[in-house]
Order: sequence, then C-alpha cells, then structure tokens
Amino acid sequence: MKTLIPAGSIVLLKNAVKRLMIIGILQQKQSEQVAEGIPAVYDYIGVPYPEGYIGPDSAFLFNHEDIQEIVFTGFEDDERKGFLEILATVYDSAEQAIEAHDPEKEGDGSLL
Repeated sequence: MKTLIPAGSIVLLKNAVKRLMIIGILQQKQSEQVAEGIPAVYDYIGVPYPEGYIGPDSAFLFNHEDIQEIVFTGFEDDERKGFLEILATVYDSAEQAIEAHDPEKEGDGSLL
C-alpha cells in the first residue's frame, strides 16, 4: 500500500492556488466505477483551508500523485498506525478486485 499522509494535513495540489485540509483517507465515489460494481477509490478527501467544510460542493477527492506540496503533516500516533495496518488489508483487497476485473488480463490465467 502506498504511504498516505494523515488526516489534518494541509496540502497544495498541482496547478492549484488554494490549499486543502485532508479530512478523510481512501474515499469511495459510488457514481464512478473502475470496473463493473467496483466504485472509484481516491486516496484523500479534502476541504479548503482555512475555511473547512462549508457544504458538499466544498469537498474534493484527489490522489497522492496530485499533491504538489505537503504544507503541514497531521497528527500521527499508535492508533493511526493500527488504522493503517487494517486499511492496508482493505486497500490491497480492493486493488486485487480491480485487477481481477481488468479486461486486458482476462484469459491469461493470472489471478491478479
């Protein structure tokens, strides 16, 4: 699993002028699917900083590679480490499910 920065972190996305505060990690977007029945999953959901959440239109989904700069890193402790261990299992299972539905891999005998 890729390294994810903690909730509470402040980031600047590529080609952006407004910073975002991360409020969630590994967020699904049900209206987007990467394969039939498999929703798109984004690394983060963020809201404008310093305003915060001001309504559903103020939350943005993005991936780690979209980040230009990490301005501030949020709090990390043992509870977060445990959360990431559980999350790694879920993330890896989701990746395997996506790969299993990849039409380019059908018929080659591989499970991944």
